[in-house]
Amino acid sequence: MSATLLPCAAQERFRPADASVMLAPSVHAQGQREGSLRSLEQAWRADPRRMDTALTYARAVFNLGLLEGDLRWFGSAKAALTPWWQASDLPAEAFFLRGLVKQGFHEFDGGLQDINAAIAKEPQRAEFWSWRFALHLLRADMTAARKDSEDIERLFGRSEAEVYRAILHYRSGQPQAAIPVLKTKIAAADFQSPSAQQWLGFHLGEALRVAGQAEAALAVWDKQLKAHPKSHALRLALVELLNERGQFAQAKAAAGGPPMTDALLTQALLASRGLKDGQEQRLEKMLQERYAAQALRQEALIERPRLIYLISYGKDLAAGLALSIDNWKLQKEPPDAVLFAQVALALDQPRAAEPVLTWVKATGYTEPALAKLIGQIQAHPRWTGGKP
Repeated sequence: MSATLLPCAAQERFRPADASVMLAPSVHAQGQREGSLRSLEQAWRADPRRMDTALTYARAVFNLGLLEGDLRWFGSAKAALTPWWQASDLPAEAFFLRGLVKQGFHEFDGGLQDINAAIAKEPQRAEFWSWRFALHLLRADMTAARKDSEDIERLFGRSEAEVYRAILHYRSGQPQAAIPVLKTKIAAADFQSPSAQQWLGFHLGEALRVAGQAEAALAVWDKQLKAHPKSHALRLALVELLNERGQFAQAKAAAGGPPMTDALLTQALLASRGLKDGQEQRLEKMLQERYAAQALRQEALIERPRLIYLISYGKDLAAGLALSIDNWKLQKEPPDAVLFAQVALALDQPRAAEPVLTWVKATGYTEPALAKLIGQIQAHPRWTGGKP
């Protein structure tokens, strides 16, 4: 398996101003990293304008950011690509990596343009198509995502394409069609690499969750996380569903200890509130300190942990609605749809969530939590036209 779609699952992103993209003397200062990564950093620093070493280093740190959910690595990748950030004629690998970093910074148009350029130069690179599929899905361009799956079959075979079609199935209201395919693929010999197992494990769990089989989803994610304990996407999926089900002690344990990403820290905060374990105030202070530091770095954030803090935790519902409206213009993902619908109902403004209902109608997507919220919206007097 040549690619991973994990970034579809974890959209916590940041976008610092260009002037504030800084790189410390060593991005490894926070802990011990493998010697091979330090060697890549040293080779890049020795000659920052040498493209081959810069690309190798950028790919390594970007992948590490995905794995660990630590967005600082994306800044490191951008720093490595800085000499070519405005270039219009690049090798396919350079276009691809620049596109990945751009989408990591929420520059989806630019990211898609670069990945298209990479495909035009080297159409036989499966990972290019995989990421383009991911971006099309994130933007709810189901027609383009479906066309990608057809091109993947033409170029790389039916077995590869079946996975993408399964993802399309559960993202368009047909999870029962996706589940057996994903179960078969995760056991297949061709999909046993760590990246393929994490990718398939995440999507199998999502298909099960969407189908209302929460216990089965938790079992899949727990099994995969034990095999791949560094996977932020699997850990976050597990913790979020445990919290949603009110299994706060299990969620708190699964979130792990410090240092935690913003996403896991937010989930630990929700779990502590549910447990009333006396840790809520301390965890909220930690989260607020992080946001204050990000503000000082002039980072313009539209990210899911902040939405969850404002909406699910209830810190500022009005701000949560405003951020949901802005976020929906950039990306259309199921967790964001749930948060958008939640806050619109909480503020007694069901019509504010109309873009979510339009998206559901266009894609066919459904899941238990969202279906319940949509039912409440459609029954609301301010939706039906009656008096409040």
